[in-house]
Amino acid sequence: MSALGKVVRSGVGRRRVQSLVMALTTFAAVTSSVLSLGLLAVVQAPFEHAFSARNGAHLAVQFDSSKVTAAQAAATAHAAGVTEASGPYPIAAALDTTVGTDCPKNDFAGTDNHPITVTTRPDLGSTSGMDQLALTQGRWPTSPDEIALPWQHYATDCFGSSVVFSSLPGKPSFKVVGFGGSVTDSATAFATADGFARLTAAGAKSDEQMLYRFAEAGTATDIATDKQAVAAAAPAGAVEGGQSYLTTEQQATGNAKAYVPFLIGFGILGLFMSALIISIVVSGAVSSGIRRIGILKSLGFTPSQVARAYTAQAMTPATLGVVLGTVFGNLLAVPILDEATKQLGAASTTIPLWVSAVVSLGTLLLVGVTALIPALRAGRMSTVRALVVGRAPKAGGGQAAQRLASRLPLPRAMSLGLAQPFARPARAVLVGAAVLFGVVSVTFAVGLETGFNKYLDASTSGFNVASEIVEPTADVGVPWGLYGPNDPRTPHLDAAKVAAALAGIPGTKAAFGWGESGAAMVGAPPGGEPPKVFTVTGDFSWTHLELVSGRWYSAPGEAVVGDKLATTAGIHVGDDVTVTQQNKQLPLKVVGINFDTNQGDYTVMTDAATFTAAGLPPHIDQFNVELASNVNGSDWSTSAAAALTPLNASVQSNSSSGKNIVMITMGALVATLTLMMIAVAALGVLSMVVQDTRERVRDLGILKALGMTPKQTIAMVLTSVTLTGLIAGLIGVPLGVAVEKATLTPMGNAIGRHLPPSVSHTYTAGLLIPLLAGGIVIALLGALLPAGWAARSRTATALRTE
Repeated sequence: MSALGKVVRSGVGRRRVQSLVMALTTFAAVTSSVLSLGLLAVVQAPFEHAFSARNGAHLAVQFDSSKVTAAQAAATAHAAGVTEASGPYPIAAALDTTVGTDCPKNDFAGTDNHPITVTTRPDLGSTSGMDQLALTQGRWPTSPDEIALPWQHYATDCFGSSVVFSSLPGKPSFKVVGFGGSVTDSATAFATADGFARLTAAGAKSDEQMLYRFAEAGTATDIATDKQAVAAAAPAGAVEGGQSYLTTEQQATGNAKAYVPFLIGFGILGLFMSALIISIVVSGAVSSGIRRIGILKSLGFTPSQVARAYTAQAMTPATLGVVLGTVFGNLLAVPILDEATKQLGAASTTIPLWVSAVVSLGTLLLVGVTALIPALRAGRMSTVRALVVGRAPKAGGGQAAQRLASRLPLPRAMSLGLAQPFARPARAVLVGAAVLFGVVSVTFAVGLETGFNKYLDASTSGFNVASEIVEPTADVGVPWGLYGPNDPRTPHLDAAKVAAALAGIPGTKAAFGWGESGAAMVGAPPGGEPPKVFTVTGDFSWTHLELVSGRWYSAPGEAVVGDKLATTAGIHVGDDVTVTQQNKQLPLKVVGINFDTNQGDYTVMTDAATFTAAGLPPHIDQFNVELASNVNGSDWSTSAAAALTPLNASVQSNSSSGKNIVMITMGALVATLTLMMIAVAALGVLSMVVQDTRERVRDLGILKALGMTPKQTIAMVLTSVTLTGLIAGLIGVPLGVAVEKATLTPMGNAIGRHLPPSVSHTYTAGLLIPLLAGGIVIALLGALLPAGWAARSRTATALRTE
């Protein structure tokens, strides 16, 4: 080993604590950076590749065939901003379906398959033109009784069996011969022209669909402008709905992208802290090793070799942290990426090598530059000056602060410690900066965790809130929604009679009934989760369902739409939506946007009286019951059985857990990163206090000779960082709040949600006051070990130190 290598190895071994600090800091920074950059690259890449390779449409627009001709729809290809168009293609939207009884899996045979949107193309397997379709299994249909659809829209175990259009007269059925579809979900089933004619002959309404690409389509605002241009080029009221490629992208990548904002926040904090800690450690090594630098130079080491030695002492542990952080970041990414890549059929769930390489090399470059600055100072230092100065204590400063502190009504040991930061203000600033980043990280993390918990509370309440649940007796023990709301095997409740019976049972405080009506929304985006139309009877205000905008419905014909559906379909308060049940259309006025019902992302809620007035069955499947506070659930259930049994209704306990694996994973990740940041901040303080204590060891010896006890020594050292910690806390908490505010909203946007105030307003006085003391806690944690070492040092040994 070369002489330079021996110096580097000796320096790293001698400063084990400082080496651990640098390794842990770079580990946290690299883990967050690899995850955030990797998630952005990986979840985006499969969609972008598929969209480009298959020439996906920016926008698919459905026109009402009763208001527009095929020629008029085709003419919209010349609307402002359109660069390419395709169509029109016939399309039949929101057709109710069931899995055929020929499915070999009895559990699926005859069950509800949700509404699907069917279209046809001149050549379904074409590899040219816009919106090229792709198969994942089987083949494209070639005869009138065959159909293909995405695997997400049919029971995969029943492939090769039939799908039945249960809402059409005659219930025409088609054999599923292929799984495949459009990259932008322009439709969810594909038939031949003759097969589509079978559906229209059976009563399905055929509309016209056009596909477009635009010059400007990068944002939701661009797409909205483009859609308005298309609507302006068509007869008034002809546009029924549209599907944006951004919606499909969000559905495929949203959960994974939700991790990115807070990972970026932790990554930036980690990188800044890495630079700070490395600067502290290397500067401290230079300051405490002046005599050693002089000896090295007297032995023939050049200024360049000295600078390289001190830089390498920082690079060695930092490289270890980079390697471990890169590996850990890649491992953490795998479960997060699984779902996103599966939706697009991507084979890889790993972060690209270039991401790991860029983050690793970038971090090492940052570490090297940061360490090089104080290392160059060591290289330029005069040999004579280094040998003369050695480790002799410098003239103390802060005498004015000492005099002022001595006048405070504090023990002398504490007043000495309180004035210590003023003796070395530059070092105090570095300690404060380390604590500051720790406080920002803690405040940021506490806000995120609180927001996650509030999101869980809001998204798992709604229709899930109940002391007891009343459902049809025939549904007891049957999986929820097994047959679908329109299946004759699905039992429903007599809402009026059950409501009256519940009102007469002692101990009932409130109750409301609800159910999935089986209606489909006209013009809803064909891909992703099918919208559910819920009919509700009774007062549900006690569930604390929350509105994002508007008001709750108050009259028949009014509806409240779920936030995610409103965002996806471009629905606003005051708009009209149309739902269809049993081939009968029902217009609804949107009066509010609600946050979550706990029954899916795409929901429409309306009063059961709306359906009754239109001659449609409202389908009430469940009553949620709130009991009085002094009522025992078991006793109430027993007394309720007598009233409900004749109505074919039974009481069930509400045992839903309301878990959300994405939120749980995020919370665990935030907690892990925060603990690492706190540890790094505390270790940074420890490094500085160790250096300061070693430099002042002779002063400590004198104080001990004058009678200072070990407890007083500990109090002095701890007090020396308390004021710095307090100031860092007062500055760091507002900064942490600002970082959280800048992060939580983009996380909601990533999953297509607008967070209500109950979720986004995370900080309360009960949280902020303890956080303000967080700086003191972090500073004391870092100073505790050096304080113990100072207390245990022997007086004679300290006095002999020069």
